Amino acid sequence: MFKKSLFLVVLLFASSLIFAQAPLERVSVSSDISSTEALGSNGFLFETLDAGINTKFSEYASGFFKNKFIMVSSKKIGGLAKMDPNTGEAYKNIFCLDIEEDGTLKKPLLFSRLINTSENNEYQISFSPDEHTMYYTRSKESNTAIYELYKTTLEVNSVGNWIEQEKLAINLEGYSIENPFVSPNGKQLYFSSNRPGTFGGFDIFVSDILEGGTLSNPENLGKMINTSEDEQFPTMSKDGEYLYFASKGHINFGGFDLFRTTASKLDVDAPRNLGNTINSKYDEMAMYFASNTKGYMTSNKSFGKGAYDIFKFEVEEILQSLEGKVLDVVTQLPLPNATLQLKDENGVVLDEVITGNDAKYNFTIKPFDDYTITVVKDGFEDKDFNFKSIKGDDRSYRKNILLDATKAEIVEVEDRKLIKVENIFFDFNKANIKSESTITLNKIYDVLVENPEMTININAHSDNRGKASYNLVLSRKRAASAKAYLINKGITKKRIASQGFGEAQPLIDCKSNCTEEEYKQNRRIEFVINQ
Repeated sequence: MFKKSLFLVVLLFASSLIFAQAPLERVSVSSDISSTEALGSNGFLFETLDAGINTKFSEYASGFFKNKFIMVSSKKIGGLAKMDPNTGEAYKNIFCLDIEEDGTLKKPLLFSRLINTSENNEYQISFSPDEHTMYYTRSKESNTAIYELYKTTLEVNSVGNWIEQEKLAINLEGYSIENPFVSPNGKQLYFSSNRPGTFGGFDIFVSDILEGGTLSNPENLGKMINTSEDEQFPTMSKDGEYLYFASKGHINFGGFDLFRTTASKLDVDAPRNLGNTINSKYDEMAMYFASNTKGYMTSNKSFGKGAYDIFKFEVEEILQSLEGKVLDVVTQLPLPNATLQLKDENGVVLDEVITGNDAKYNFTIKPFDDYTITVVKDGFEDKDFNFKSIKGDDRSYRKNILLDATKAEIVEVEDRKLIKVENIFFDFNKANIKSESTITLNKIYDVLVENPEMTININAHSDNRGKASYNLVLSRKRAASAKAYLINKGITKKRIASQGFGEAQPLIDCKSNCTEEEYKQNRRIEFVINQ
């Protein structure tokens, strides 16, 4: 809908933070961000442009209806428009506008002559998901600074005949209800109010929407959201995952700033300022999303045309990098073929990587999100690590993940006793033991030390690719290499025998139709205990 954003996300590896070789730790955001200097962009890159319909009068964003944009404006309707003594502008009315492909707004028309009046302010409105029920606010004639909440229904099969207008029972005499917003699932109505029970000024409340559109008793969203200053203009992302609102009370750049918090964790996570690419020393408020990345907001920025103007925006979340190596905790050797999964706070797998010979991994993450990294490697204990970035800029975090090797087991298979370990790996077509497999051979060494009377046969087997004679020689060399390693570690020669069988004793007799997994199982070294 909008022009493609000009912002590019760059991972600045030069500004990497090097973590100590300890488990990743979950960190608190609030302990690190105490001023607007520390906030910066705070993980967001916004591009904001004039929406195209601003005038010298005030315009406020108010959502969407039937693929039209809804705004509230004090622009005069006719030369005899009455003035609001509290604002010095004409009484506010509700307008609907067309939306161009690039997000520009045009052709403002009065939304409904049944709802708009000349004697009162009509302010923010919101609709049920089916757009058949509307909640709207209207100022009192006796005091235009106080708004009351109304509900109305769209007559069936009508274009715009709003019927059954009623003032709702949650209104309290002398207190204002403003900025209603129906949740995307249609089950809750959020609004701001200075009613009794606030922490100071205006707070954000929520009511359940009951059968027939009536509302339950309002509940304050709590001290994690509300402060002693004003919190207003609650809205939500299209998927209902995030709650957005404007606040004067949290750490901000001045006036109202826009904030975001996870809707399911309102009482747990501190709200996140949307940063200095959208917030300023002026008021920013009334944010409505047309998609996950585009929408509209209201501000009284100095370069606007009126007291308050509507701006269209496009946002990109800054991406960061979490990278490092998977290492053995004792030897610090790199561990290839380790599987790492990046999971969100709900356990959903976001990404998966398998380490190569360099044992490196790399995940793309978002600032301030909670992650769990699960690491699985044959021959090692599974590990989970928690991680949360506490910086909002584009940076790379480095963390080497250390795994504990499992112990070897003594098992009985077909009347044979074996020391069970993961497979031994060699360089291609060679008898040189890969460094990671020395960790496995160390497990064999530990068993032999713990059992000084034990003797073993090292039997090496190959798959059936290549010439049988070559495979036989190679398997003998590989068995001899494993034996030599253990002898060099201090095990006496008389306790170890080695033999190569080539392709003569496959675990899976798949002949010429073997899969890679079957080849892998046939290509093995066994440590057989003499009885």
